[in-house]
Amino acid sequence: MPRISTFDEAIADSAQFTKRHLLLGNGFSIGCRAEIFHYASLYAQADFSAIPEVQQAFEVLGTQDFEVVIRTLEAASKLLPFYAPESKVGAKRMIDHAEALKEILVSTIAANHPERPNDIFDDEFWACRRFLSHFLAGNQPGHVFSLNYDLLLYWTLMHDDVPEEGAPVNLSKNDSFGNDEDDPDTDYVVWQGETAAHSANIHFLHGAVHLFDAGSELQKYTWVRKGEPLVDQSREAIEAGKFPLFVAEGTSAQKKSKIRHHAYLYQCFKVLTANAGTGTHCFFVFGHSLAENDDHILKRLGRGKFRKMYVSLYGDPESEENKQIIARAQALAALRYERHPLEVVFFDAASANVWGEPE
Repeated sequence: MPRISTFDEAIADSAQFTKRHLLLGNGFSIGCRAEIFHYASLYAQADFSAIPEVQQAFEVLGTQDFEVVIRTLEAASKLLPFYAPESKVGAKRMIDHAEALKEILVSTIAANHPERPNDIFDDEFWACRRFLSHFLAGNQPGHVFSLNYDLLLYWTLMHDDVPEEGAPVNLSKNDSFGNDEDDPDTDYVVWQGETAAHSANIHFLHGAVHLFDAGSELQKYTWVRKGEPLVDQSREAIEAGKFPLFVAEGTSAQKKSKIRHHAYLYQCFKVLTANAGTGTHCFFVFGHSLAENDDHILKRLGRGKFRKMYVSLYGDPESEENKQIIARAQALAALRYERHPLEVVFFDAASANVWGEPE
């Protein structure tokens, strides 16, 4: 069993590198509101009435993980024609249900999301900003790459008022969205394209509930422009038949294919790849299980040139889940060429106090 550092120890050790980058998984959001963002919570709130077979699929597979069921349905649809060639309708139905399940997932996140930023305590936001400052403050801020669909990261970056005690935490928060040059007074801002993206340091690798693909442009809904909470805007858009930019494909290969076919997502992916290929940088991975359905992202870290990766573990390091994370992290390090070895350091996720000290 490797030694488990504290977060502060990991940060102190990483001072040897010119930049720190952060990859956020769902544990970041679960740490704030587990009752909302854990897959079990989403499953309990989801409405499967239109596709009851899918709820049975969850039960048969013994999971509440949406991506596991999506991946299984898509895989089974390819096998069914060989085992039951007369059942062409069944294969199509599985594909249709996989697509419907993706929509249920994002609709459930939007429906059960905290209503307003005020639902998160100031102390929680300030603690999170202090956590993010290790990656987004200073003369050479790094990048934050999020795999989450919710608004918690965005809300935290926007929560820049001054705490009652202590100095404000200033963060670099360029996400490459700005005014539409043809209509600067719209209720939303638009992605400025690859040129502007070179200076961005906030990246939603799998999309988010406030990013909507309008065909000719990618729109980001904002509270400032419309004066209406983002959750409400997202719900209204979904109810009107619009769908956020959202990567919930079943396998890593399918996710990668979708990313490659969307300019914004692919630009985020290229930025991660470029920084993983910089030997003087380091990466922190927080709240991610390193599961293979995100190998399209993780293998870029494994095959990069940066020298050290700091991976969070939550709870007992001897738990089966943490043992799997340790094994997966070591497998990523094994992908390296000898001249660019990767050292993995594990740290206690709770010691980061991302959303504040536990009560």
